[in-house]
Amino acid sequence: MTTLDIQVLLPTRAEGVRHGFGHLREVVRAAELGTLSGAVVPFDPDGLESWSVAAAALRDTRWLRVAAEFHPGVSTPVYAAKVAASLQRFSGARFAWRLAVDLDPAVARAHGDFTVGDDRYLRAAEFLQIARGVWGGGKASGPGGVKGEFTFEGKFFDVLDGGFAAPLSLVPFPQVQLTGASPAALDLSARHGDVHIFAPPTLAAAAQLTELATAHGRTVQLGVQLSVLLREDAAELADAPFRDEVDFAGTYAEAADLLRAYAAQGVSTVVFDARPRIEETYRVGEHLRPLLENPVLEGV
Repeated sequence: MTTLDIQVLLPTRAEGVRHGFGHLREVVRAAELGTLSGAVVPFDPDGLESWSVAAAALRDTRWLRVAAEFHPGVSTPVYAAKVAASLQRFSGARFAWRLAVDLDPAVARAHGDFTVGDDRYLRAAEFLQIARGVWGGGKASGPGGVKGEFTFEGKFFDVLDGGFAAPLSLVPFPQVQLTGASPAALDLSARHGDVHIFAPPTLAAAAQLTELATAHGRTVQLGVQLSVLLREDAAELADAPFRDEVDFAGTYAEAADLLRAYAAQGVSTVVFDARPRIEETYRVGEHLRPLLENPVLEGV
């Protein structure tokens, strides 16, 4: 039977009268009670910092995997890997990364990042190579004392004698989620991504990504992210707000059919952007999630 990895976006700013980590706690508990697999904290230029929100969400849950979205210019890859290793240890290996590579140029400049064009993807590739490299680099004794065994010389980052020892090296490297449909985005994912999240209109590029990954001897899982409005029937939908502002508005049964269609195309991860987040996360868990356990998915 095909199983879908269902995730939700988490809030990084106030929604209506709700704000703060109390609001976040309610959303992640709704996701966990609904047996959803994960959550994503988006990179929000005007919202709370995503790693901090992810750490709070991990602390308040037991099973939920939480991905923090960030851009590779936010820190050195070695420091990012060290923080990630720490969160992996504290959370039981439930932390994940989503890299925001193709930022709006004005947003990037406002954050002190002036890298443009395909250089952003080259920097992201170096970032991931180094992060994985130091993670598995290890330490060894030599004439100059104990040194790391990983060295890298690139265009954006250099590392000399780097590498983690225990306990940092004893946890799994975070799952890496990537996005985008440009040739550079697909190539980056084919070489370094674990899961590639598409926006619904660009899912046609999934076949190209699969071919690229195969050429590199890798497998990249396919995902889709969409904003949704879900209700029991047409009458409830008619009374619901925001139905013209989402990618998909429909009944729970229609949404289950849509996800089965995605699964038939090889999609294994679905990320829902549903607001208001507490109520809609409960709806996904209570009403949609059980429909996906129907044996009709068998053989898809």
